[in-house]
Amino acid sequence: MQMRTCLGGILRRKLKALLAVVGLVSMLFAASAATATEHDVPAGAYDIVAAIRIEGAQRIENETILSYMLIRVGDPFDPGRMDRSLKSLFATGLFSDVALRREIDILVVRVVENPVINRIAFEGNRKLSKDDLAAEVQLRSRVVYTRTKVQSDVRRILELYRRSGRFGATVSPKAITLPQNRVDIVFEINEGETTDIERIVFIGNRHFSDGELREVIITSESTWWNIVTSNDSYDPDRLTFDRELLRRFYLSEGYADFRIISAVAELSPDRSGFFITFNIDEGDRYRFGKIDVTSSIKNLTPEALLDRVTYEEGDWYDADKIESTINALTDEVGILGFAFVEIRPDVQRDPETRTMTIIFQIREGPRVYVERIDIVGNTRTLDYVIRREIQLVEGDAFNTQKIQISRRRVQNLNFFESSEIENLPGSDIDKTVIRVSVVEQPTGELTLGAGFSTDDGPLASIGISERNFLGRGQNLRANFSLSGKTQQVDFGFTQPYFLGYNMVAGVDFFRIDNELGDNDTFAQQSIGGNLRLGYEISEHWRQSWRYTLRQDDITDIDPDLSPLVAGGESLTSLIGQDLTFDTRNNRQFPTEGYFVTVGLDYAGLGGDNKFIKLGARGGFYWGFAEGWTLTVSGEMGAIEGIDGDNVLVQNRFFTGGNNLRGFAPSGIGPRDGGTMDNTRPAPTVAFPMPSPITPPESGDSLGGKYFYTGTVEVGFPTGLPESLGVQGIIFTDFGSLWGIDNDDPNEIVLDSESMRVSIGVGVQIVTPFGPVRVDVAQAVLKEDFDETQLIHFSFGTTF
Repeated sequence: MQMRTCLGGILRRKLKALLAVVGLVSMLFAASAATATEHDVPAGAYDIVAAIRIEGAQRIENETILSYMLIRVGDPFDPGRMDRSLKSLFATGLFSDVALRREIDILVVRVVENPVINRIAFEGNRKLSKDDLAAEVQLRSRVVYTRTKVQSDVRRILELYRRSGRFGATVSPKAITLPQNRVDIVFEINEGETTDIERIVFIGNRHFSDGELREVIITSESTWWNIVTSNDSYDPDRLTFDRELLRRFYLSEGYADFRIISAVAELSPDRSGFFITFNIDEGDRYRFGKIDVTSSIKNLTPEALLDRVTYEEGDWYDADKIESTINALTDEVGILGFAFVEIRPDVQRDPETRTMTIIFQIREGPRVYVERIDIVGNTRTLDYVIRREIQLVEGDAFNTQKIQISRRRVQNLNFFESSEIENLPGSDIDKTVIRVSVVEQPTGELTLGAGFSTDDGPLASIGISERNFLGRGQNLRANFSLSGKTQQVDFGFTQPYFLGYNMVAGVDFFRIDNELGDNDTFAQQSIGGNLRLGYEISEHWRQSWRYTLRQDDITDIDPDLSPLVAGGESLTSLIGQDLTFDTRNNRQFPTEGYFVTVGLDYAGLGGDNKFIKLGARGGFYWGFAEGWTLTVSGEMGAIEGIDGDNVLVQNRFFTGGNNLRGFAPSGIGPRDGGTMDNTRPAPTVAFPMPSPITPPESGDSLGGKYFYTGTVEVGFPTGLPESLGVQGIIFTDFGSLWGIDNDDPNEIVLDSESMRVSIGVGVQIVTPFGPVRVDVAQAVLKEDFDETQLIHFSFGTTF
């Protein structure tokens, strides 16, 4: 048994040895064969690219693919160049996948093309239109689809919603596969609720309350009345501007060390609103120290310029006053004939006394000339309409004062929402380019009106006007009104820079038909026209001339009407002029400056009426505090017949209503008191000219030959958000109207030269359609025969 086991082990060992020998022989044979092959094929034959085969391309040509690759036929199989070719193909955005592989001496390029977009759709959008969204995204029809572009467009749409205050909006893109490797892209939008500003908090403010600082910034807390603006929605850009507004406010109040540590907007956990926190450091408050002006320019005496400094020593420091002083000094030096000056403030701060000493240093600046004037932003207004308001032309010496005047003149055109004039570097160091940037606003107006009046019955009106006709700066208007008692039609055309000169010429035509009196006791018709011509004498002085030809016809006179209201036809041929001096900073809502206008009319160049009329009016405006404006204004007039002619009722003055609140229209002045024998009842009509005036409820207003009115008024902030445009007003009006030609000793005329006075309060709201004003006035000094009125309402724009 043991012998068989031993014999089996020996046989197994010998068999393994035999197999090992056979394997060794096989290896030697294979090595020999390989050596023979190497001797048959040239060394390095498979290291050169013999051909490039493109696989997977459908729309894109092979030549296009090859053009993006950095390896060509005949090049070696360089791994670095193959890797860069792969990246170059991916960078085209045409392929979703690219693979390069080697088959002996052939380079195989396998591509998977990105699909082409068939169309783009938006679903779920209600607050933003499809046009707004389509304008924001980059993807378009027939453009190659890539995930990167889709994600980029998702971010753009979300940013658009965030700008509108919807931070809870979500966007889910979906790609719908179509035949021929096309896709439809659908952006599914969940707009969410508006993310408003729930609370604005200030930290570190000791001298101003949170409420006062909220009035400084534009961003506001969400309230029920804030439906006109979007200032109660979070906007990062607006928040950045708010930081600047806070800085300017504190610098204007004397806090020269003020700084904003942080301004943080935190979104509530439910994403329904933002909490904004301003962390500020007010610092110490400074006063102005010594005032001084120095000059290095020959023949320029700095002492003569001290009165142009807009602050006094000891006033609280105000950075705005430094800027306004620089502008005032620059203007004054320019008027003195020094065009090339440079004014720099040298600020010397004393922390111990908390004073800021400013020394205004006047130096001779570089001589700069106007190389070119560029006008941008005017898509409708012709260039020459703007250019003629610029006080400089190419080649002139640059003058800061003339730039300020030009800026005011362009804005006063009332064609532009905003306008800016800046000087940019020219082609050389001594040249500058004046750039006028404007943002146009609508200049055409269509006004429609309808209503009911107890005096005139139902009424309707329509008006069409265009302040910038054909972009040439011309003014064209047409108005038509109709009521139960009045029909009025008038047309007007105004041409600025008439015949190429700085003159304004115009023509008007009108027709007015009135049924006057409570019982239609007479009718009046006026037909006529005006020719106008105005021109500037200087920056603030202006003169205008006019010629009026008007025919009045009074018919259907009641037998009981006062003979002082004469019937029949009369022709008035009148020439007149107005001379105006105006320094107001804004003609519609002035806060500083004043104006005075003196007028003279002469009627007698033919026609039936002969008289001379004098008139004057003016106003003074003073913004003595933020939001507070004092206005003192007045008007006076006198008319006298020539060669013994009486002044007819259509040419007399009427006072009350607009120019004397607290009293009814035509509510004061001479009034018919009947006759000595009382055989005729007191008339109940007033006769207005040239435009209809509502007659008083009782008596007959006859008008007067002499009058004066005045107003002292203070406008003040109401405490409501400035965005509402609400201003409170307290006022007092005073005036008188007297004098009438009465040749009938039996005719009784109630007349008095006594002053009438009223006091009242009002509110003015600035709306997109013009200012709306409501006044409540009580007459405190009056005559028994005067007609009063408690509430006065006005709507529209006045100049």
